[in-house]
Amino acid sequence: MKKFLLFAGIILFFTLATLFAAEKTDVLGLNAMSFDTHFTEQDGQLVLHWERLPYPCYYRVETLSPTTGLVEGEPAYHLLSTGHTLRSSYEVPASAIPVVYRVTAYGMFGQLTQPSAPITNPHYAAQAPRPVSIYHYTQDNPASLMPFLVWHKVPGAVCYEVELLSAPPEVEGGTSPDRAAHLESTHEIYTNGWQADLKKYRDRPAIWWRVRALDLHLGAIGEWSSAEKMVIDPARQAPHAPLLNTFDDFPGGVQPIYPVYHWIPLHGVMHYEVELLTNPPQHEHDATPDPNRVWSRVVNSATACYDEYGRPYAGDYYWRVRALGKDGSPLGTWSDTAHFVVDSHAKRVRAAALGDSITHGGGAVSYSPAELEYSYLTYLDFPCLNLGRSGDTSTMTLARFDTDVLPFQPLNLLILTGTNSLRASDIPAEKVISDLAAIGEKCRAYDIRPIYLTLMPINPQNIAFAFHTDTDPNWRTKLNTINGWIREQEYYIDLEPYFYDGSRQFLDTGFSIDGLHNDIRGKMLMGEIINQHQDVFRKE
Repeated sequence: MKKFLLFAGIILFFTLATLFAAEKTDVLGLNAMSFDTHFTEQDGQLVLHWERLPYPCYYRVETLSPTTGLVEGEPAYHLLSTGHTLRSSYEVPASAIPVVYRVTAYGMFGQLTQPSAPITNPHYAAQAPRPVSIYHYTQDNPASLMPFLVWHKVPGAVCYEVELLSAPPEVEGGTSPDRAAHLESTHEIYTNGWQADLKKYRDRPAIWWRVRALDLHLGAIGEWSSAEKMVIDPARQAPHAPLLNTFDDFPGGVQPIYPVYHWIPLHGVMHYEVELLTNPPQHEHDATPDPNRVWSRVVNSATACYDEYGRPYAGDYYWRVRALGKDGSPLGTWSDTAHFVVDSHAKRVRAAALGDSITHGGGAVSYSPAELEYSYLTYLDFPCLNLGRSGDTSTMTLARFDTDVLPFQPLNLLILTGTNSLRASDIPAEKVISDLAAIGEKCRAYDIRPIYLTLMPINPQNIAFAFHTDTDPNWRTKLNTINGWIREQEYYIDLEPYFYDGSRQFLDTGFSIDGLHNDIRGKMLMGEIINQHQDVFRKE
């Protein structure tokens, strides 16, 4: 036995020595090899494929977003997530923005290849954005008379227009409705899915559909998607529950402690009930409330529900949604059950962000904080808890400090609140400054470093168009007063100068469609500015 173990040890030693020499000297020329890649897709899940290297190894796949190029010293890409695989394929994370992927091979003793050239997500490769359909209705998988049509999001789209056609369009793409085959269309779709009503077409064996993205003024963003043939089976049961909208969930994203629940609605239904549980429901897809639910809310909103309570306590949470009639009676059944986890924090977290809707997330009018591409925290180079809450004034943010900040004891607290106070004519700048000062005092009392972010400009004309509300005509004077105080503090990061339009008077529409909440590019820019000022953060 001893001779066998000695012999095995010698073989293992020489094997490892051979592998070490092969990797460190690159005798096989692996370092110069490139990856020939292609994608496949099934039900919205992209899979990246490449040719396996002629050497035992594993692969690291990075998902990165291009940066704006507006901040001095920033890299070309921001790392969103990293995954590993032993196979020559990888299910890349979903994405609602243009991203690229890089593949690198690793052996037992380290890196074997250079990172591949950036590989573009094919959903966002076109110069003119075109939605890409996720659901396909074929002869083997026909549509009911009330099918869900679902597609990947187009960044910055406020709404979408779906066109139903009797035949393939005369011209694919473009921005105009088809004259010959047009049946009907609607642009009142405020998320990346729609339940179509095809009952009037029950005698047709098939129809075609396509979708395009629209801006706040109903102008086209890019072109129509490729027209999809939809085979119809009138006998097929129609969906009778809302569809959870998880198709473009962002890689590695962490939801804010004030959750927002979102879905694709049933056709023509505006009333919904959401229930939250700490265990899976007793019965899936039933029609009655679960007896063990911990919270529920009825909303007159077709696509989202904002939780009025923070969920800072560690553990598993489950939620589902059902449609209601105008009289409050249930329509159909509960949706599938979604699951999210609030992590425990055994030690103090490095950073948290406190503020109003600009911190909470969302943008482009129709996107909620559940869609993390509209959160500036997504683009930070370090983990950061989202303690934002939509609708806060500076006074409201101050009032919830003890309940929302203290449980996490962050070493650093990013503070951005006061924009809602800024545009309200009955709240003076001095009140905002008083609230900000009180938040800073509380931070210091609990050994937390307060890091203030200057308020960004707003655009009253865009606010009026998007929300039909007026803005205090003295907002600019208030902004200067508040930001002047912030720039006198020991720790602050100056966001304001980056966000003006060409006139240097208003928030640039290129960053914010609604004049108040930064959209994707604006949220990217916020994250990039903060990344370049990490010297103000406390390390331990």
